[in-house]
Amino acid sequence: MSAGELLERSLAYALGSVAASRRVDLGTGTPCAEWDLGELLGHLDDSLDALYEGLSGGRIGLLPQADRVCGFRTRACAVLGAWAAGPPEDVLVGERPLDVRVMAAVGAVEITVHGWDVARSCGRSRPIPEGLAAELLSVAQCVVGEEDRGVRFAEPVPVPSGARPETRLLAFLGRHFQGLVEDPRVSL
Repeated sequence: MSAGELLERSLAYALGSVAASRRVDLGTGTPCAEWDLGELLGHLDDSLDALYEGLSGGRIGLLPQADRVCGFRTRACAVLGAWAAGPPEDVLVGERPLDVRVMAAVGAVEITVHGWDVARSCGRSRPIPEGLAAELLSVAQCVVGEEDRGVRFAEPVPVPSGARPETRLLAFLGRHFQGLVEDPRVSL
């Protein structure tokens, strides 16, 4: 699957999760222990800003933009439009070049997993589609290193080897939730 297809599927998944957040108090806790729902939605918005900057201008600034005029749906459409318009091959993150396909794949992980976080915060069980989760797990395993643990990600949660891709992806990124572990013999 191409990075563009992965990004498109991730945005579609997250849009469904974010739609339910209108009916939930923004102070509600999330699976990301340090953030409430409002902060998580702001983080998702910043992620879309960065993706759009990279896809449309070939450069991602290191400081988030203050613009909060557009909603998540508008930003998601802008990201997809920028991809369809033909993004540059490389994107500068600060002063460091990054292959645009890597940026899109990492963005897809971010958007999907935080889309799952939003759904959980809204009290919804919204499984990540199996094929999408499997592809995102491969990306996450390539880009999340031990140095990221405790800073950007929690420690991985143990799961049985035969766990579904969604379970493995979420556990790899340190997500805890009721039902994450499919084998009751594995303790969290």
